[in-house]
Amino acid sequence: MKYTPLLAALLLACPAQADEIWVTNEKDDSISVIDVTTLEVTRTIPTGERPRGIIFSHDYSVVYICASDSDAVQVMDPETGEILHDLPSGEDPEQFALHPDGRHLYIANEDDAITTVVDTQSRHVIAQIDVGIEPEGMAVSPDGKIAITTSETTNMAHWIDTATQQLFANTLVDSRPRHAEFVKDGAELWVSSEIGGTITVFDTATQAEKAKIAFELPNIHPDRVQPVGFELTAGDTHAFVALGPANHLAVVNAQTYEVEDYILVGRRVWHMAFNADKSRLFTTNGISGDVTVVDVAARKALKSIKVGRFPWGAAFRPSP
Repeated sequence: MKYTPLLAALLLACPAQADEIWVTNEKDDSISVIDVTTLEVTRTIPTGERPRGIIFSHDYSVVYICASDSDAVQVMDPETGEILHDLPSGEDPEQFALHPDGRHLYIANEDDAITTVVDTQSRHVIAQIDVGIEPEGMAVSPDGKIAITTSETTNMAHWIDTATQQLFANTLVDSRPRHAEFVKDGAELWVSSEIGGTITVFDTATQAEKAKIAFELPNIHPDRVQPVGFELTAGDTHAFVALGPANHLAVVNAQTYEVEDYILVGRRVWHMAFNADKSRLFTTNGISGDVTVVDVAARKALKSIKVGRFPWGAAFRPSP
């Protein structure tokens, strides 16, 4: 292609889009979109009431948002910010997980003690599964065979066979489980317990407990150490764990289950998302209303980015 002044002008007029981190703001009914390169908020997009969980479709063509107080999962065009339609979700959807088939969405309904399974193509509920009281966390195994719901008041992880949409096991965890993730290619399930102050590690094949990870910070009362969201680094070698009102991340060796480090971030750190190569981590800090950018290799906070009130969920979107 011949480089001309006209082409140069067009390139300047249409700058390349960067990777993004999308952050839900509970109290502002909005999403803040952060440019991963400039570390600045580039867009603020209105949503339904009290947005919390947020995930993209596998091809990033749409974004799903748990609008908890609107009792809906909203489906948005990430290019325009337009709400395309709502999905039936049951009452008070908080977190959800998308099946590897890209079609079935598993939704925790906090007020109804159920997990709702929605077909995102037909927009119909295909199952509602009774689980424990105040379901919160959701995860689906990499092979798509198992879904997990955690219940805050029952203090359990509920194991769901996705072929039958039936429970096949219930395992106890510590008080107020919040978040669940399958790690190590699905061989393990990790569940954080906010009030219990721990992460429980299960063997997926047997549902047996393998390890319990606890946290202790000098000069911070144990009651303030409340693990909630967490993410695993490339290769699942380490976990970065949000410790809520302790205002720190914990860095856990995922092989030995030992805590190696703590990183000071914003106030009431809740959830997080990595950039594309997992070299940087973006944490949502509810009370301080900002996002902390963490250098993963250096285990160091680099910058705080002001977003909306009570940022909650975070999701990565690659440049189109």
